[in-house]
Amino acid sequence: MPLWMVALLAKDGRQYVYRVYAPQDALYGDLFWAAFHCHDENRAPRASDCFDSAEIWQI
Repeated sequence: MPLWMVALLAKDGRQYVYRVYAPQDALYGDLFWAAFHCHDENRAPRASDCFDSAEIWQI
C-alpha cells in the first residue's frame, strides 16, 4: 500500500507531519482527515482543521 505524507499546521506555529498508508487513488480529503485524527490522539497542540493549509504528497 502506498505511503502518503500529510503535514498539518498546529496552533503553536509548528508543522506536524504524519504517515498515512492509503491506496494510490485515495482522496486528499480522506488523507487529511486520517492525519488530523492521528494528531488529535497525541498531546501535541491542536492542529488546524483548514484543509487548504495541509501539504500532502506521496512517497
